Amino acid sequence: MKAARLTSPQTFEMVDIETPTAGEGEVLIKVQASSVCGSDIHGIYHGQLTEEDYPQAPGRPCHEIAGVVVDSKTDEINVGQRVVVLAGRTAGGLQEYVVQTPDMVMPVPDWGPIEEWVMCQHSGTVLYSATHWGNPAGKTIGVFGQGGIGLSFTMLAAAQGAERVIGIDLVEARRKKSLEMGATDTINPDDVNLVEAVEELTDGQGLDFAIDASGAAEGLDSVVSIVRRHGTIINFSLLGGRSTQFNHSAWMRKSATIIPTQVAGTDRPTDTIRQMIRMKETGYVDPGKLVSHRVGFDVSDIQTAYDMYSDQSDGVIKVVMQQD
Repeated sequence: MKAARLTSPQTFEMVDIETPTAGEGEVLIKVQASSVCGSDIHGIYHGQLTEEDYPQAPGRPCHEIAGVVVDSKTDEINVGQRVVVLAGRTAGGLQEYVVQTPDMVMPVPDWGPIEEWVMCQHSGTVLYSATHWGNPAGKTIGVFGQGGIGLSFTMLAAAQGAERVIGIDLVEARRKKSLEMGATDTINPDDVNLVEAVEELTDGQGLDFAIDASGAAEGLDSVVSIVRRHGTIINFSLLGGRSTQFNHSAWMRKSATIIPTQVAGTDRPTDTIRQMIRMKETGYVDPGKLVSHRVGFDVSDIQTAYDMYSDQSDGVIKVVMQQD
């Protein structure tokens, strides 16, 4: 089968490898859609690895995967089911087939484009983090960073009844998308003083919840500056090994609670993804709206997808690589 792999920073090649087979208790999935995640970019694509780490394993870096089951050695998942699947340690999404155990395979309905269902993996990780704001009805929530993760926070905050949802980003296309996903207001920190702009929108109180979904080294300092006194910061950002400075005095003055969140580090990484699939199925929210670009699956398409996401070019939000 065909598989792409990263051979050096920001460089892919296509290779032929043996098609995997499902062992007892496993499922074989034909990959139909896979998507780029910011963690692939920050942690691997930009060369945060050592020279000895290349080439990466075939199929990597990519963990947002959806497809159809073509073989099942378990009673839990049936042949023909469409599924979202979490990548294994060696089975990334940039290949034609993946094998996984049923606990990491999540069925989705037969209707709707499969490339939109794969977004439930992306937004489902955010749903885990969003549980830490409890009931946000009537609260003010600011989301620093309006990429796919930040937009998922915006979508959930709006759906759950937050009184004001502020999308904060430097990129115009992302601020526009933020309004489409439910933001009441947007801010470009390059155009205005961020602290003053938030104070104006919150009657001088600051945010009840400030979310760092920026992936930027300065993100945590930025949200500390705009959260209200005794407010809560939810941190989702992954810096891919980069260091950051933190204004400890400002945090102490705010007496703010900081909650780092990462569902992948829990022992139940699929629970909120399954919940997100159900939420999309019922129409409560639709993470499929995050898809902005679709490309094919040859090596030039994959290179284009990762470069586009890395450069934040062409108004990209989420780009999906589709296979026949």
